[in-house]
Amino acid sequence: MKLKETIDDFYAQHNQTNKTRGQFNIYKREEFACDSTSLPTNRRDFYKISLILNGEGTISSAGKSINIKGNTITFMNPLIPYSWEPTSTNQTGYFCLFTEDFVTQNLKSESLSQSPLFKVGGNFVFCPDEKSINLLVGIFESIFREIQSDYPNKYDLIRSYVQIIMHEALRMQPPETFYKPTNASERICSLFIQLLERQFPIDSPNQIIKLKNANEFATQLNVHTNHLNRSLKNITGKTTSQWISERTIKEAKALLLNSDWDIAEIGYSLGFEHPSNFNIFFKNQTGSTPNTFRKTEVSFS
Repeated sequence: MKLKETIDDFYAQHNQTNKTRGQFNIYKREEFACDSTSLPTNRRDFYKISLILNGEGTISSAGKSINIKGNTITFMNPLIPYSWEPTSTNQTGYFCLFTEDFVTQNLKSESLSQSPLFKVGGNFVFCPDEKSINLLVGIFESIFREIQSDYPNKYDLIRSYVQIIMHEALRMQPPETFYKPTNASERICSLFIQLLERQFPIDSPNQIIKLKNANEFATQLNVHTNHLNRSLKNITGKTTSQWISERTIKEAKALLLNSDWDIAEIGYSLGFEHPSNFNIFFKNQTGSTPNTFRKTEVSFS
């Protein structure tokens, strides 16, 4: 059976047809049987957890290529490109895809922040033993049943299942053998992203982010701005400014929708001393002003 469309296209179609369901979907690998079809190296806009029960292939990501042969679980995130080259036609197992909107603070708690799902240069391939495989198969089957149910809080329950999968992966490798970045670029990227994320979420109008631009992050990391930018571009495909802008916009949207702070307070907490600068930045990034975004999105919710 030929792959009629890439998984990316299939997932994008589901996102368009159902916004809520599009935040999370689960599939069986045999439904996407690959004769000799490979997925090219691309940075995708979703997280992916795959449980491979049968099938062989090579997965490449973050400068590492690993040959896979059955009983494997892999974790991919939107931060880095990856590719999959199948070498057998018998591909069985499961995979789930979910967007950043599906990831809550609980899912990205302090302990799980060390999960391979969220680390830039960490291990992303694990070989579960028989006991773990049986547990993981049961969890994926539970997710399958749950996503087809009418339970109103099913996505909260699915997040709990995802947490269990992530914890199980963390247990597969002792802390002392966690992968350490093998080159300076990976190390700098990992430190930058941790530094960026540490500034969020913003809980009070009095909480103001301290690092606002590439120069300030580079100074904090004790590297030249050009070196930081080059490292991020090579590893993640995005510049320092893109990373900062995207994370700032994400937080701005969250505050506009989930707080009663006025526009000036939100802009100031995000490092904009003048509301007009925040308005210009927000419109350049989203196409609408903060006030218009708040009114439009709240009316749809």
